[in-house]
Amino acid sequence: MTSKFRVPPFLSYDATIERLDWPGAVKALRRGHSLPVAQIKDVFLGPPTGTMMSRSAYIEGLGYGAKTFTVMDANAARGIPTVQGAMLVFDKDDGRLQAIVDSALVTEFKTAADSVLGASLLARPDSKHLLVVGAGTVATSLVKAYASVLPGIERISVWSRRPEQAQKLVAGFGDLGVDLAAVSDLQAAIGTADIVSSATMARAPVIPGDWVRPGTHVDLIGAFKADMREADDVLMAKAAVFVDSRETALHIGELIQPIASGAITAGSILGDLYDLVRPETRRRQSDDDITLFKNGGGAHLDLMIACWIAQVTPA
Repeated sequence: MTSKFRVPPFLSYDATIERLDWPGAVKALRRGHSLPVAQIKDVFLGPPTGTMMSRSAYIEGLGYGAKTFTVMDANAARGIPTVQGAMLVFDKDDGRLQAIVDSALVTEFKTAADSVLGASLLARPDSKHLLVVGAGTVATSLVKAYASVLPGIERISVWSRRPEQAQKLVAGFGDLGVDLAAVSDLQAAIGTADIVSSATMARAPVIPGDWVRPGTHVDLIGAFKADMREADDVLMAKAAVFVDSRETALHIGELIQPIASGAITAGSILGDLYDLVRPETRRRQSDDDITLFKNGGGAHLDLMIACWIAQVTPA
């Protein structure tokens, strides 16, 4: 008897990356947030130095997904990636396995597209100068994504605690159609930026509110644990605060620390992406508003992006 079950091929990073684009990723997230709110669940197993994480989601009208990956601290010394895994995508109706996608591919597009979607809804439409704080892998994606999706961006500055990292990142790009440069003076760069996108591993604030001028949009990505944050209490208190998901962002130090200090309350969070994609939601009220978007990630975003990748690169 012939089995009707067929395992779809693995969509690897190298074989798939050239078929994807940033505008498509942002549209996939926007479309996904027009569907019913996702059910999500995370499971963590193993010691801190060798953890396996499984992040699952179900979205009515889209389907089911589970991204399972390992984080092995010692792999850097072995010369292999620290994070390795795959995303499984299942059909919304009959539960068939539709795609197996490299987790690195999903994470790369999910992370930067999440932030750019937030900026497209909250930043001033006339924003021209983007500052990227940090010079790691995520920063590279942010430069590409912002330059591709926001046509008004004319200038991108990159700052890093180690100037040579920012210089190396900038040197690695070809012509993006924007003025791209590494900068050394963070305060001056923040003071002239229309959008500040921060992707660091900071455990103490790197973006003081006193440095941020009226009208700026601040995009915070780096902090993902309770002891991490990139913005200080001053910035959190004077900004109009939004998150990608209340469920996944409220455990992060970026929010729980200023809530604990009294700088803001849980009610200070004005909305998430499910709210922001609705035209009636309060967004920016004036050109002088400082808007702030906390990118907290989540399995629902992985599912939205993985479904898009599977559609763009069908088996």
